[in-house]
Amino acid sequence: MTKLTGQQIAEADLDGWVHLIGGLQTRIPTTGFAAGLAIVTSIGAAAVDLGHHPDLDLRQDHVGVRLTSHDVRGVTERDVDLARTISTIADGANTGTTAAGVSRLELALDSPAFDRVLPFWGAVLGLEHLSGEDFGDELRDPAGTLPTIWFQESGTDEPRQRWHPDIWVDPAEVQPRIDAAVAAGGTLVSDAEAPSFWVLADSEGNKVCICTWQDRG
Repeated sequence: MTKLTGQQIAEADLDGWVHLIGGLQTRIPTTGFAAGLAIVTSIGAAAVDLGHHPDLDLRQDHVGVRLTSHDVRGVTERDVDLARTISTIADGANTGTTAAGVSRLELALDSPAFDRVLPFWGAVLGLEHLSGEDFGDELRDPAGTLPTIWFQESGTDEPRQRWHPDIWVDPAEVQPRIDAAVAAGGTLVSDAEAPSFWVLADSEGNKVCICTWQDRG
């Protein structure tokens, strides 16, 4: 199947789902572990029928769901179809799906010669090196547990920040998070690349990017 663009995913109008780093994510609130397990069982049966399988995270008060098509490293119609099926299951359980508070953490290493340090971090963290036109050079956890690490070419001027986190969120959550960060003593460093990402910094100058799917392939 063909990988969908961010705009195509947005046009699918999946209520309660958010597009984060090549996948669709949602959270299904539950009344307890047993209720969550029942929902997971229903999702599992539907996934087997559709021949496409989600990543599920069963917790005491919710079930986390992530859908992605590993063969194209992104979202396809298979994921959209399964998302709709899962939403129907959640509605039938008298709960529903929500994107509120759903986010995904990525780590970025700024380096003037990242090809020299990438193998080290892959070895230490046990991550798989992937590269391509759509995403550059990345280290990804085959088990999907650790954050993705991507490498950004930078200058050599000192002092400089080597590492920075990227937090991927629903576009609707960007402004509330910026407002909260500024209220907590931070500053908005740049919105020049908005709506793809905004750069913020804490009171000591440590930077972080708030990222969305917008204006990306």
